[in-house]
Amino acid sequence: MADTMGHSATTTRNTSVVIAFCLLAVAPQIFEFIWSIGTFFGWGAGRGPATVLTSHAAALVVGAPGALLRAVGGDTKQTSSDVLLALVYSYPLFAVAILTIFMTIRSAQDYVGGIVLMALALFALWASSDLQGMRGFSFGAGTAPRMFGGLLVALGAGIALTGLLTDGPAMAHYAWRGPLFVMISIVFFALAIRPLGVVVTAFASFLIAATGTHETRWVEAIIVGACLTLGCALLFPYVLGLPMPMFPRFLAQ
Repeated sequence: MADTMGHSATTTRNTSVVIAFCLLAVAPQIFEFIWSIGTFFGWGAGRGPATVLTSHAAALVVGAPGALLRAVGGDTKQTSSDVLLALVYSYPLFAVAILTIFMTIRSAQDYVGGIVLMALALFALWASSDLQGMRGFSFGAGTAPRMFGGLLVALGAGIALTGLLTDGPAMAHYAWRGPLFVMISIVFFALAIRPLGVVVTAFASFLIAATGTHETRWVEAIIVGACLTLGCALLFPYVLGLPMPMFPRFLAQ
């Protein structure tokens, strides 16, 4: 009975980790899709949501397997960035997620932390894939990112292996609200700075980040946000000399 309950608890924890790894495997694609929604409102440039969704889906389902088959056949045709992202980043993490189903994780913090480090390294390898490598003994722009990315993959794999071989602490409860609203405020600032200007965007971004905790006192938060907004309005155009709009476009027009 106790063995059955222990096996059930381990299976439940592994299932949660597998789901998290699958989401991590498509995190860049999800982020680009969310970012592309801003194109409807004139916030930023790039591909639209439909194009992003179909391109990444085709790369994951058709493009990446096709590129693997061509590589086995000796075809060295250059692949697109979406297909390369699936091959270098997403597929390895999907493989790790599948293997995790059958593993006994003895130290969840070490195992998950090691896999996250590997994910960061794989993303860096993909991001630097179009940079020039070494020519003879001269370093190219992509040499250092690939070198450190490879070292980080090895380091992450070692940490993850430690989580499988040695006993350690389980995953602690994670407070998601704070990091979530901070990331939302950063994305909002990046998307809204041009159409809404520094004053509105800085103040709104601070208030969005302030909602990340239940302990926020809104009177004090509004006062601090106004002071920070005033500081940004003086810092960017006058101290740093950056040509950033102060007010929304419809007011300037």
